[in-house]
Amino acid sequence: MLKTAPAVFAVEHSYQIMVSTTVPALFWVRVGDTEYFDESNGIMRSLSDLHRVCVPMSELDKAGEYTVFVRPLIERKPYYTETAPVQEFTYRFYPAPSDGIRAYHIADAHNRVAEPVAACRAFGDIDLLILNGDVIDHSGDPSKFDNVYEICSQLTGGSKPVIFSRGNHDMRGNYAERFADYTPNANGHTYYTFRLGSVWGILLDCGEDKVDECEAYGHTVCCHQFRQRQTAFLKDVIAKKEQEYAADGVDLRLVIAHVPFTKLHQPPFDIEKEIYTEWARLLREEIEPDVMICGHEHVLDVWMPCGENDTYGQPCPVVVGAKPSKEYWAGCGYIFEKKGIKVIFTDNTGAILKQTAF
Repeated sequence: MLKTAPAVFAVEHSYQIMVSTTVPALFWVRVGDTEYFDESNGIMRSLSDLHRVCVPMSELDKAGEYTVFVRPLIERKPYYTETAPVQEFTYRFYPAPSDGIRAYHIADAHNRVAEPVAACRAFGDIDLLILNGDVIDHSGDPSKFDNVYEICSQLTGGSKPVIFSRGNHDMRGNYAERFADYTPNANGHTYYTFRLGSVWGILLDCGEDKVDECEAYGHTVCCHQFRQRQTAFLKDVIAKKEQEYAADGVDLRLVIAHVPFTKLHQPPFDIEKEIYTEWARLLREEIEPDVMICGHEHVLDVWMPCGENDTYGQPCPVVVGAKPSKEYWAGCGYIFEKKGIKVIFTDNTGAILKQTAF
């Protein structure tokens, strides 16, 4: 009835519980004594097999479990719709702990599933999964999105929170314009903040990695204004800092972006110098994050401020943590503690490649 276990995505102050059903169905979730429905203006959704229900973080964290309900549709009609009996599935849920959070970062899987799952398991148990762009190789086929949920299912079992960020390859293909329909988002936006226990984070979406006019895109992107809107978004977050990164109980501040935008890339990837300089300044002077988590480069490395890869004024250490190669894949585990951050790179052979702390 369910293709996988649900994925529980952290978006702002809510969890978006998302899962696909194997048949057309009506879908809802119960947390404690309250039911939350997959609906559109009071109409239960069934046209898409992928279902989404938003629940308050505080309620699910307190309850420690949730139940999903699936009512299969036999025939949806204007009157007397026919349905099959309801099926229900209950999952334990473990909110991120207040200290010592173990997280694993997967980016640039490019449609691999087994390899990044194996690399994460080499790191060990996790409290949080971070999916940071290009998990699929493109958005030309909606079945590609199944790989996102398969990775979540295998590594969290519907019981741990997930952070999700879009990558540049995700912007390509027939279903790129509907990407937000298949993934977590904040009112349609692929950039937003989140709060998990003592951790606060902000997702920034660089969009494509070349100018909008690049022939490869065939006039299908308009990322410049999209990035300008995120500059305004950053300023709005700063204006509301007491409800965001300066709120009571925040001990760690994360920036998650698929592209490490504080590095000047070689042509034709040397884009948006003014915007990226401003993003770096706002982060450095106002938000003061502890780490920026990136992929895109297909390397495993830690870039410290004022190093050779720091062009626009890094606000903090930048960890670039994903390396795909044929049937090989390596990623990055984190241990977030109040006293510091430990970074451990692992691969799908089970090897611990290197580790560092700051």
